[in-house]
Amino acid sequence: MEDEAERLATMQRDVLLIVTAGLSLLNGMHFSPFFDPVFFLMRPFAAGFFITSPILLFYFTSLFISLLTLLVGGIPAAIYERANNLQQSTPVSIGIWLAGVAIFAAPTFLGFFGGR
Repeated sequence: MEDEAERLATMQRDVLLIVTAGLSLLNGMHFSPFFDPVFFLMRPFAAGFFITSPILLFYFTSLFISLLTLLVGGIPAAIYERANNLQQSTPVSIGIWLAGVAIFAAPTFLGFFGGR
């Protein structure tokens, strides 16, 4: 019975992590309202690393926004885990992470579905 509960918690964590990663990837897409400002801010830094190809800069901008979404969205979950002295992530803490990423990605969904 305990093994089944452990398996269920693992499945819940996996599904929540996949959805969280998917939302962060969508937030890094070119239709995100964060894309253009970050793209123009990354141009001077990319030149310092000898990234001169526009398509590489496009991909790195998308990756940077996606990673930043994961990092910023994970702050409330990390605070929750620290406050409760958790040694391992629970479905509740990953759900908090998902909610943080969803809030950060909300402008992208509004822009994508024409709610600008």
